[in-house]
This record gives sequence, C-alpha cells and structure tokens, in this order.
Amino acid sequence: MSLLDRTRTRPTTPTTPLAAAPAPRRVPALWLALLATPLAASANGPVLILPDMAASLGVRTTTATWLVTVFAWAIAVGTPLMAGLLRRRGLAGVLRPSAALIAAGTAVVAVAPWLPLAMAGRAAQGIGGAGLVTAAMSLAGTVRRMGVITAGFGTLGAVGPLLGSAVAGAVSWRASLAVGAVALLALPAVLRRADLSVPPPSARFDGRGAALLVLTATALVLVPRYPLPAVAASLVTAALLALHIRTRPTGFVPAALLRTRAFVLSAALACTVATSYFTLLFTVPQLLRDRTDWSTSAIGTGQMTALLVGSALSMLLAAGAARMGRPRVLTIVLTAGALAPLAAFLTPWPALLLPVATLAVLATSAGQATLAVYATQSAPTSQRATAIGLFNLSYQLGGAFGPAIAALITLGA
Repeated sequence: MSLLDRTRTRPTTPTTPLAAAPAPRRVPALWLALLATPLAASANGPVLILPDMAASLGVRTTTATWLVTVFAWAIAVGTPLMAGLLRRRGLAGVLRPSAALIAAGTAVVAVAPWLPLAMAGRAAQGIGGAGLVTAAMSLAGTVRRMGVITAGFGTLGAVGPLLGSAVAGAVSWRASLAVGAVALLALPAVLRRADLSVPPPSARFDGRGAALLVLTATALVLVPRYPLPAVAASLVTAALLALHIRTRPTGFVPAALLRTRAFVLSAALACTVATSYFTLLFTVPQLLRDRTDWSTSAIGTGQMTALLVGSALSMLLAAGAARMGRPRVLTIVLTAGALAPLAAFLTPWPALLLPVATLAVLATSAGQATLAVYATQSAPTSQRATAIGLFNLSYQLGGAFGPAIAALITLGA
C-alpha cells in the first residue's frame, strides 16, 4: 500500500482536524420560557388599569386602548420581520437588536407625557418582544417544549392583569408596562447555549414583499376600529401582495408555504382561537363589573385563578399531544374555543364567566403549542424560520383584533 493509500484509509479520531465539531447544547425549555413569556404579562398588564392610564395621559378610556392595539400590532408585524432577520442573520442577529428595542421602548414609556409618544415606546417593546419570542420558538423543536413556552404565555397572561394592577397601585401604571423587560434576564444564558452561527448567504432581501405584508397586517389590525376603510385597504394590499408572490415565489412570503394545507389551516385556527381569547380577556372583567358588585381586586384574582387553571390544563394537553394524536387534540382545542365565547354571551349566571376564561386560555395556549409545531414541521427545513414568523403573525393578529373587539362590545367604542 502506498503512502497515499495509507493516508486515505487512516481513521479519523476526535483529535484530528477532520473530527466533527460538537453539537451545540440544547437551551433548557425554562430559559426559553423566560425569554418569551414576559411579553404576555406586558400585553395583558393594562386590562384592569386602562382608566388610570387614560386619566394620566388626558384621554378617554376607549382612546387609551390604542396602547394595547399598537402593542399587538407591533408584535404582529414584528414577528415575520424578525423571522426574516433570523433566517438571514442567525440567533445573535435577532436577540441583540430585540433586546435593544425592548430597553429603548421601556425607557420611552417610563417618561412619555403624551399618548402618541407612549404608543411609540410600546411599539418598540412589541417588536423587540416579537424577536425574543421568534427566537425562543425556533429553539423549541417539540410540542412538549413548545408547550412549556405557550403554557408560560398563558400563566403570565393570567397573572398579567392583577400584576399590572398591583404594580400600578404600588408604583405607577408606567412600571406595569415595563415587566416585559424581565425577559432580558434570560438573554445571557440563551446566548451562551444556543448556536449563534450566521447562516450562509441567501438570496437578496425581498423588501417589497416585506413592506406589502406589513401594510396588509396593519390594515387588518385596524378592521375592528375602522371597518370600511381598513377592509378596503387590506383587500388592496393583499391583492398587491398576491401579485408580488406570483412574480417572486421564493421571496419574503414563499408561495410554496401558502400552498401547504397544514400550514394554512394551522395559521387560520391560531388566529381564530387567539381572537376569541383576547376578546374575552378584556370583556370578562367588564362583564363582571356590570353584572356583580365585586371589587377590582376580586375580579382580577378570580380571572387570574381561572386563567392559571386553563394554562395548567393546556400544558398537560401539550405534553400528551403525541400520544393522543392530532385529530383528538384539535377536537379539544376547537370545542373549548367555540364554547368559551358562546358561554360568555349567553350565560345568565355571572359566576360562569370565570370558567369561560379557563376554556379560552386552554384553547389558545394548547392550540398555539400544537399548531405551531404542526405548521413548522409541514414547511421545508429552509423555510421553517419563515413559517414560525407567519404562523405567529396569524396568532398575533388575534391579539390585535381581540382588544379592539372588546372595546366595541363593552366600552361602546
């Protein structure tokens, strides 16, 4: 055997330059939950303190709901944008600017004397939070780990209204809108454990597709407040986006993903259950005020307990999803999601409004966990970051629709 032959057949050992690099350590699910879920507490913090926020800013309570709507809008449009950034720049390219946006937005909200400036701060918080959630969900990988994140959403969403009320009473309503910054505590651990390598160069960024998607999402968010002009604008921008996708099928919104039935159905269901949940989240406290003599703290405690129970049930459902199978899980999610709004508006007994909240959070938390995994697994590997972004856009559109619908129902907006 020649020297060349011996070189070719020499086995590779871990000490040779040809040895495979060690796989990156998996980020523990609890760190992912801490990275993502404070966003839910920040989103739901205003539920019980909208009148205080309105009085401080010198506006009507219905006008103050714009702080909720703009936050949900920022998460909705920020999610696909951050997913595109994740695909091009990797985790570090998403986590660091997201952290900067959260810090800057929190600082603006802390001092803003006017509603428009406070809305700008909330928008920065929402876009930054969307980046952290996108990163966390991209690192989850399984329904069980995704269930930890979404159950955390439900738990902190449940605690959010009472926490916001307590922080507002002890400090100010501005401090209650800063709880989302707690997510930054998870950043060092995630950066230390996650794979921060930059993906290989991809095709030129599809700026036109991104802009049309943002305009379409913005128009859809405004539908509950300005139905006719917003519907007209959303139809126009959606048509332009559809034409753009035909001319650039591999752009910001991949045509192949929209032709994937499992992805489209998962995204549509996520939007539906999220709209129901966020509508009831803001409607149930007002209905309890109107139908009972309960104090604000009693209403907040009751709603928190109901939502915590629903979050625990959703975690159990997500943990058992693999054994139960997709049809059974979806049946439970859809049944709970349908019963919640029907019971809320048809029941003559105020006490049943709390179980309504349990059903709503069960449907949205379990639905998000299972549907997110189904949606991303149905996409090609190269498009999974995009699939996460578009799926979360659909879910967050429900977060934008819900408060506006609640305002129409209970506040007479």
